[in-house]
Amino acid sequence: MQTRKLSDLHVGALGLGTMGMSAFYSGAGSDDDESVRTIHRAIDLGVTLFDTAEMYGPYTNEELLGRALQGRRDEVVVATKFGLVHHTAGETEPPTERGISSAPESVREALEGSLRRLGTDHIDLFYQHRVDPAIPIEDVVGQLAEFVQEGKIRHIGLSEASAATIRKAHAVHPVTALQSEYSLWTRDPEGEVLDTLRELGIGLVPYSPLGRGFLTGAITKPSDLDADDFRSQNPRFQEEAFASNMRIVDEVKHVADEVGGTPAQVALAWLLAQGDDIVPIPGTKRVSRLEENVGATDLTLSAEQVARLSALPAPTGDRYPDMSTIGR
Repeated sequence: MQTRKLSDLHVGALGLGTMGMSAFYSGAGSDDDESVRTIHRAIDLGVTLFDTAEMYGPYTNEELLGRALQGRRDEVVVATKFGLVHHTAGETEPPTERGISSAPESVREALEGSLRRLGTDHIDLFYQHRVDPAIPIEDVVGQLAEFVQEGKIRHIGLSEASAATIRKAHAVHPVTALQSEYSLWTRDPEGEVLDTLRELGIGLVPYSPLGRGFLTGAITKPSDLDADDFRSQNPRFQEEAFASNMRIVDEVKHVADEVGGTPAQVALAWLLAQGDDIVPIPGTKRVSRLEENVGATDLTLSAEQVARLSALPAPTGDRYPDMSTIGR
């Protein structure tokens, strides 16, 4: 697999998101052995960037990735995230309650816990999972810079941050990557955020590059989702929005027929064509889906096909049921 650069961090052109192995999707955590096989196969195929977070589970996904990487840690780049689990008890909040928190003591505990669960002495890329409006970003990045000096993290990342926040953070210590949702399903980073990243030399790591599975064409109606699947409550998967959003999938399928690929491969190839500073992290817990996704790195779309896909309408509905904390 070809490599790309997130600032000065070299990784395979396609990473692997491991969240769905342990959390949020129907059947998550039901077959850890298959998940481990998928991680091992990913390394064999040239995938080097593996993404997790303490709140996936919470904690169980980091533990799973740590087990899978035993004996192969030096072959990969491990990225994890803090800031969506409280590690200090407030007047009304017990420890480890989910919620935005970048309080200094909570961040320190998050880092130490991630190191322990992942079975490593350093995190290659440590993201703030969501911006905490109660803690200045300059203070958060200042603390992360101390972790860099201690050798416990190598690179600093942000997730779902605004252009203004990115600039403030980068002025304190170089930011290596921004992780935000980006795909034909979600074009939000385009414009000010992506322009800012490129001005500052920061890479973009798109999560949910397959539109939470929608762009694969495998989901044909809302009832295809189990009740315990978080997508069943997602605004874009509700009846009226779903029907409207199928227009996007239909065009992706048309292009897939033209190039002899799958819809998933076309969606990923479009994203890869947006710039060599972009490294998507599609998630899967199955070897077969992993191999299909990696095939996108060998798929070339014509300029006309890229333009046709880029001209598709924006999806109907918000990305999350509650968008109030996105992009602070």
